[in-house]
Amino acid sequence: MKNKYLILAAVAGFIIALDQWTKIYVHTNFTLGESVRVIKDFFNLTYVRNTGAAFGMFREAQETFRTIFFLSIPPVAVIIILFILKGLTDKDRLQIVALSSIFGGALGNYIDRLRFGYVIDFLDFHYKTFYTYPAFNVADSAIVGGVIVLMVIMFQQGRQEAKEKKAQSAT
Repeated sequence: MKNKYLILAAVAGFIIALDQWTKIYVHTNFTLGESVRVIKDFFNLTYVRNTGAAFGMFREAQETFRTIFFLSIPPVAVIIILFILKGLTDKDRLQIVALSSIFGGALGNYIDRLRFGYVIDFLDFHYKTFYTYPAFNVADSAIVGGVIVLMVIMFQQGRQEAKEKKAQSAT
């Protein structure tokens, strides 16, 4: 049972460290809005301050609402993740890693909100001038990756349960 908490600490700790290191690098070496091309017509490093949520949601909301919302949601998410983690066994390693990724990503962005009042984003993917995906960061990537893994696991479990139910009804 202790292994799942070691996995949580290792994965989340790595994500938080990498996330904060990359954000500090961008914050200290780039000016706001500065963009450095990495892969022509596809990927830049661009310093953006995100006062909203994913894709800039709530960016236009009143500051009081944003402050309360963004400072209360991550601790709630962390508590929920710890509660879910408690019910898992060491055999559920993929779920543990996925939850740990979400945990680390949530805390990485929460640290920014506490320090700056905004989240530093810098990973800027686009296709020439036709399409630009909103800038994001390592923490966002960890959250999305963890959610995708959990969705795949849930889909597979649902298919397995349906197979078992079908097999039972056939007998």
